[in-house]
Amino acid sequence: MGHRGLRLIFIANMISMLGSGLNASAVIWHIFQETRSEMNLAVLVVLQTVPAMLLLPFSGVVIDREDRRLMVMTLDVLRGLVILGVTVLVFTHQVKLWHLYLMNMLVAAGFWMFWPTITALIQELTPDSEFVHANTFLMAGVQGGWMVAGAIVGFLYNRIGLGGILLIDVLTYVASFLLYFGVRKGKHTIARPVHALAHLEGVGGAISRYLHELKEGFQYLHARPAVVLLGLSWALFLGAMLTQGIVTAPLSDRILHAGAIGYGRLNGAWGVGAFLSAIFAARFIYKFTARATVAMAMATLALGMFVAPFSGMEWIAVGFFLIMGTARGLGGISITSSMMESVPKYMMGRVQNTFFFVGTLLQLFLGTLVGTIAYRTSLTAAFAIIGGVYVIASALTMIPASRGPVDAEAELSPEPVEVR
Repeated sequence: MGHRGLRLIFIANMISMLGSGLNASAVIWHIFQETRSEMNLAVLVVLQTVPAMLLLPFSGVVIDREDRRLMVMTLDVLRGLVILGVTVLVFTHQVKLWHLYLMNMLVAAGFWMFWPTITALIQELTPDSEFVHANTFLMAGVQGGWMVAGAIVGFLYNRIGLGGILLIDVLTYVASFLLYFGVRKGKHTIARPVHALAHLEGVGGAISRYLHELKEGFQYLHARPAVVLLGLSWALFLGAMLTQGIVTAPLSDRILHAGAIGYGRLNGAWGVGAFLSAIFAARFIYKFTARATVAMAMATLALGMFVAPFSGMEWIAVGFFLIMGTARGLGGISITSSMMESVPKYMMGRVQNTFFFVGTLLQLFLGTLVGTIAYRTSLTAAFAIIGGVYVIASALTMIPASRGPVDAEAELSPEPVEVR
């Protein structure tokens, strides 16, 4: 990847995901060990959706208006400060369960702002012919950090505890901020094409202009059923993946009897698989097409969720998670690359946030359902529910959809970067 800014972004994400992976796994394991209840893990997952439900309907317009690099840096600072505050509480033995819930709510708010922003930034910096390669490198960086986190989280948790892990996460945010600072200089925003600016003529007042831009995003999707189907598959993928934390820790503890080390190995195998997928993702996508790749990846994730509870032995479960992680990598790269190719740069924030909002709604519902089923009925049934969501995600990509009426002027208009 020849662009210096992109290289710095990939390194920043690898470091950041190392800390985030350690944080997420350690908090989930800590809560499960303190409460011995999947319902408490479900509460953690559900509460993560609250700030997202409030922010996502509005933040897409902001992402399309503002400098995306500065937004990412601001999000890193805010999340780092929140985690630092809880770290102090842990080291002073004052931390309560609600502190961890609140921390995850606030960090989740940053997460739901961060990912559409970073995807839009990468689309902005990447030549049109390099979207698959750019997303492959992004996946390698993100999952490389997650892979390392999964491999060491059990070891670290047993030795430095939750406080030490949270402190590591804070330091990774500092490193990420400094790397993003070096991506480029000045304030950069995406200029709207001439035809889009014409639509804003006569729209007076900040609120009216904002509502017009929000409506513009929905109108764009209404005319493009193929993008909608892909986006819905993306939303289902995100909702299912973010709910898996409810069942992974109990799988290690209740079925495999492998403790924190086994939990770390499952997460590590997932990260290794996703990291390895970056080696062959571009060739795989070019050979089978992005849509077919997404369908196969979602089907593989579904199969893995159905069979994982029956693995019986830790090394077999780790193998299933390795395969699922590979499918996660292929599916994520395919969906994100397809979105970058289909959606104009000045619309990316609004389009992404529409599907992230749907994914958040699903996480809210699915987290409650899976936690209740796992705690009161059957952990195996909870795995099957998540697997069923992946099945639907796979099926959506197989539905033939025409592009719909497309504004030719929008397709062909240049999208220069406005520097201010």
